[in-house]
Amino acid sequence: MKLEHFPDDMHPHLIPSPIGEMIYRCLECGAEYGIAELLYTCPRCRGLFLLEDKNEAALTKYPGAFWRRLFDYRRMLNLPALQGIFLYYELIAPVIPLEHIIYLGEGHTPQVAANDDLQGQVGAAFSFKNDGQNPSASFKDRGMAAALSYINYLASRPGAGKVLAICASTGDTSAAAALYASYLGGKVASAVLLPHGKVTPQQLSQPLGAGAKVLEIPGVFDDCMKVVEALADQYQVALLNSKNPWRIRGQESYAYEVAQSFDYDLTKKVVVVPIGNAGNITAIMQGFLRLHDLQIIDTLPRVVGVQSSHADPVFRYYLQPDKSKRIFTPVKVKPSVAQAAMIGNPVSMPRVIRLVEEYARRAGEAAVGVVQVTEQEIMDSMLLANRCGHIACTQGGESLAGFRAALTAGLVGQDEVGVLDATAHHLKFVGFQQMYFEDSFPPEFEVTPRPEYVNRPQLLTPRPGDPAGKTADLVNQIARLLDLTPKKK
Repeated sequence: MKLEHFPDDMHPHLIPSPIGEMIYRCLECGAEYGIAELLYTCPRCRGLFLLEDKNEAALTKYPGAFWRRLFDYRRMLNLPALQGIFLYYELIAPVIPLEHIIYLGEGHTPQVAANDDLQGQVGAAFSFKNDGQNPSASFKDRGMAAALSYINYLASRPGAGKVLAICASTGDTSAAAALYASYLGGKVASAVLLPHGKVTPQQLSQPLGAGAKVLEIPGVFDDCMKVVEALADQYQVALLNSKNPWRIRGQESYAYEVAQSFDYDLTKKVVVVPIGNAGNITAIMQGFLRLHDLQIIDTLPRVVGVQSSHADPVFRYYLQPDKSKRIFTPVKVKPSVAQAAMIGNPVSMPRVIRLVEEYARRAGEAAVGVVQVTEQEIMDSMLLANRCGHIACTQGGESLAGFRAALTAGLVGQDEVGVLDATAHHLKFVGFQQMYFEDSFPPEFEVTPRPEYVNRPQLLTPRPGDPAGKTADLVNQIARLLDLTPKKK
């Protein structure tokens, strides 16, 4: 839609110019730092950052109805820089000029309602938000679009030189980081650290295909994270894990899209998300809080975080009802089919604690919950969802298992409508489906196939003879197997 076809009062706002003054704010000591250099933890106290726009209060001069209209009209623009997560430019990174924004097709992923059969089995209405339909097939593209647009902005300055972007990953982060870095060509080199043998072949192929330097080390994700944190402390590199506050900023777009999909009425809505490294759940809470600040939404939805019993430090933290006695303790993870969530020491835990407190203050103690599910429930839920028309990954299965657990525990009411985060595309984790069908899971996964979910190809062998006879024999075999009804003659 061309600009002249929009209402006159929207013309000055549809295509924004850089505004605001963004800073890093330490969650621990409150210190603030400019964004002209690459920072990930506070130089003073080592605390985590949140990005703030010091001029964000100026946005409140416009009522919530203005922002709703602006974002809805902007969806009709044919301007690439504003077609992805930066449709919400003023809420993402309003200091980055439009010409430095990277858009590879991320954001605005479909929200697909469960059919009647699936809703009946689960006991409540819900949708999957298919973030596996982002460019690298996971939700991580939201954060990378913001982080690499910021790096592109920095690299455009005179004398900036080439930037090395680095991350630790269980698969999806490396795929997204390598993809977006490769789009910037000679401005950015990309390196990723993976835990050896703990990334699916499909996920491993992505950073390799994008030309990243892929380095495997023994151990699990937490071991990789320690290495990249040390590298970021000692060398001039761009750390692209969720410790990077630009990543969190980009992932807030998930909350904005959910609100927009319900025409900004989030009454009796619940968002269910795997916790993993805790970057996504903090981004989603922060996003909803910021919409609430601007009166774009009147009601905060319920948020439910999910963890496997094989990697559940956040669940254990909130088991203690007395806030004064809660002590966060990392856990040693066990093998999990939800590989992206197999993290025993989430780097964003300080953000979780701070944002849960604020969310509960505004919406009540029951507004945020954390549930634990088994590996068996994750696999069964993934297969159940995908048999009903979805493309959920194992983390999507974790979300569905968590939604069912929350319903059973009474944390969520049957009259609430769920939005479940399918964080990646099913095809990234198809190896686990095959292991389920073949009953080949190692014992430590604690997964036993349920016969009703097992599906295998069946070889048909025709009787020897002439080709016409073979065809007729195969037709007869298939008709008997499928109980076909002959046509009336």
